Amino acid sequence: MTDTPSLPEGYEISTDPARVDRERVHRWLSTDAYWALGRSREKQDRAIEESLNFGAFDTVSGEQVAYARVITDRATFGWLCDVYVDPSVRGKGVGSALVAAVREELRSFGVRRVLLATQDAHGVYEKLGFAPLERPEQWMALIFAP
Repeated sequence: MTDTPSLPEGYEISTDPARVDRERVHRWLSTDAYWALGRSREKQDRAIEESLNFGAFDTVSGEQVAYARVITDRATFGWLCDVYVDPSVRGKGVGSALVAAVREELRSFGVRRVLLATQDAHGVYEKLGFAPLERPEQWMALIFAP
């Protein structure tokens, strides 16, 4: 059984795309996330518009403190990406609770498979039920040059 971390007191999670602080998310990702360095604001806004978005927010200030995005058909498949937790709240469990909320939302849709790619957070995701691909030789990728 995987952990189901609870959200620390003083924070809430929302999937309301209107609550996403687009400027903050763009700044986080384009300047501090190895996978999205230099991503344009236009591209980030388009990604937000075409995805299922999750935000963690401070309940007093309303300030967004974490973000996760899922590319999904809400039926069979999801790709978890752009998970970012503001440095000021790292280590408090906000990120783990956010990913657990993503997991449960996708489970409620009946999604069977959720993928993600990470360079350095395998242990974090393993605690939430993610595992290496059983048969990576079956998977392929089409990568376009920048």
